[in-house]
Amino acid sequence: MWAASLREIKKRIRPLFTQERVATNAGLFLEGLLGDEQRKTGWMRAEAAGDPGPWRQQAILGRGDWDADALRDIVRDYVIEHLADDDAVLVIDETGFLKQGTASCGVARQYTGSAGKITNCQIGVFATYVSRHGHAFIDRALYLPKEWTDDPDRLEAAYVPADVGFATKPKLATGMIARAIAASVPFKWVAGDTVYGVGDIEQQLRRGGKGYVLGVSSECVSILGQTTAGRRYGRRHRPDAALIRLEAPVGGSRNQRAAAARLVLSRIGRSRGRAIQQCK
Repeated sequence: MWAASLREIKKRIRPLFTQERVATNAGLFLEGLLGDEQRKTGWMRAEAAGDPGPWRQQAILGRGDWDADALRDIVRDYVIEHLADDDAVLVIDETGFLKQGTASCGVARQYTGSAGKITNCQIGVFATYVSRHGHAFIDRALYLPKEWTDDPDRLEAAYVPADVGFATKPKLATGMIARAIAASVPFKWVAGDTVYGVGDIEQQLRRGGKGYVLGVSSECVSILGQTTAGRRYGRRHRPDAALIRLEAPVGGSRNQRAAAARLVLSRIGRSRGRAIQQCK
């Protein structure tokens, strides 16, 4: 069953590549990522694929001409086929990838929870689809600091498209939410930590009739329009958590919406560990 499913995935991504050998190498790259090796370096992936060196697989990521956004959509559609649920949660969160040097696209000295400090890294913002059937990534965006977007020569050297400008992490998140809604992804809630509890996300979700659970930095928490002392939901019970702001989706009685709100919090807490950060 596993082998058959993997063959089906390779068939789906085949149209992205103009040459058969490149598609074959992409399939071997995928197999390497799913292998048992704890570290997925280029040499280790090449060894698993039976290649004499990492050049073929590196070419897919560096020199190959294929549509990464089309691959994103293929992954999203595949996830929805298997995990779709009308009460699902779209969880937005970022993570850091530690990097040395200055050439990697978007790399800069910035805070990342991966290291718990300001360090040299790239930051990616991700959208995870969480339902009672399971969870998986469906979208991603690379965060480019202003020191990158203010330097056209640096952007050109990293092959960043000319029309890409600076966007905050909440702005990247609104783009991912908009893409999910436009693709008719079934979900009822959006969850994110304090980075995403500001900006236009709330208005976007209210217009779309979606509920949300967003972290806020305040002394109290608003749940369904009621102010509750932060002591109940704050640091007394979750030492590493900030407070939250929660708005239930439109429709249903107040008690039904409150019960759904408690359910979404528990579902998020069970699903993805640190990357979701328990809606902190």
